[in-house]
Amino acid sequence: MDRQLISNLAHADHPISAPVSDVNVRTLLDRAICGSSDRLLDLGCGQAEWSVRALSAHGGATAIGVDRSALALNSAGAAARRVGVADRLRLVEGDITEYRSEDKADVVLCVGAEYAFGGLLPTLTAAAGHLTDDGVLLLGVSIWEREPDAATLEVFGVPADEYADLATTVERIVEAGWTPTYGHVSTRSEWDDYEWNWTGSLARWALDNRDHPDAATALAVSADHRDGWLRGYRGVAGFVVFVLRRTSVSPVQG
Repeated sequence: MDRQLISNLAHADHPISAPVSDVNVRTLLDRAICGSSDRLLDLGCGQAEWSVRALSAHGGATAIGVDRSALALNSAGAAARRVGVADRLRLVEGDITEYRSEDKADVVLCVGAEYAFGGLLPTLTAAAGHLTDDGVLLLGVSIWEREPDAATLEVFGVPADEYADLATTVERIVEAGWTPTYGHVSTRSEWDDYEWNWTGSLARWALDNRDHPDAATALAVSADHRDGWLRGYRGVAGFVVFVLRRTSVSPVQG
């Protein structure tokens, strides 16, 4: 079963593809977007729910969303049309590591896509290349809430040093030349809500479409994911979204 289809189905009831509640999404966006005319760039946007909500709340803002999944971008376009912001959202299908834009963004969003750039530090470097000097980066990354065990590492498919605890993650960000101006660490409740929606949405689709050739696979994927969460990384893996600004900016020319 195609991974893009799995992801699209699994996020049907939780289009924010991260363990963050609606209230905290709104707070993070309000902290990141400084002006109504801000230009946003959403790297690895998926269904572009962050951008759609940002544009809905900030009438003059515009956004570009970049993702490899045509299915997710189709969903994003439909969501943008439903709330009347499609004219301010441009969707680009492609590799976020290769995307180039002529204009710098006032806000770059990269939530849960640091793996595409090869980790935290390369993501910060890539984001800086897209930002205005005094721009804002809304960055969502994985952390360890406690030392990962073998079961967690097997589910995530990463070495133990792929992520760090919150304090070390912040330290690395600061050493790379960024200053956090706000942040939100996902709660256990947010994680549980996200995982129940992920596994439940996929399972419901399979049960509602029993004759579909992918139904059995979807149900199995849902069960495997649920088992990996409950018996593996629940309470071990964490997620944090930062609002970041560069500590030093280029001098004004002129």
